[in-house]
Amino acid sequence: MSQSNSHDTHSESHGSLKSYVIGFFLSIVLTIIPLVVILNHMFSEGARIVIILAMAILQFAVQLVFFMHLKEGENARWNMMALVLGLIILLTIVAGSIWIMTYNQVAH
Repeated sequence: MSQSNSHDTHSESHGSLKSYVIGFFLSIVLTIIPLVVILNHMFSEGARIVIILAMAILQFAVQLVFFMHLKEGENARWNMMALVLGLIILLTIVAGSIWIMTYNQVAH
């Protein structure tokens, strides 16, 4: 009986077909938007870069929510906190690297 309960709990943590289809559709749309913008030479170069970055961030969020089930399960709060900590570390490393490379260019 404990096996059936653990199996039910395990299957509940997975998404439904509807959520997978929605996630897939959103992923396709978020991939096509920057492709169309680049291939049709829409907007200025700076705006194109912003659009690509925005679509990448949205794609990341869609992947986390619809496919990796970040907000589902018993540890949803801890998963979100671990993600935020990872993003803070990532941004610190990237910003520090850019700062060091910029300072190195000025010094030489």
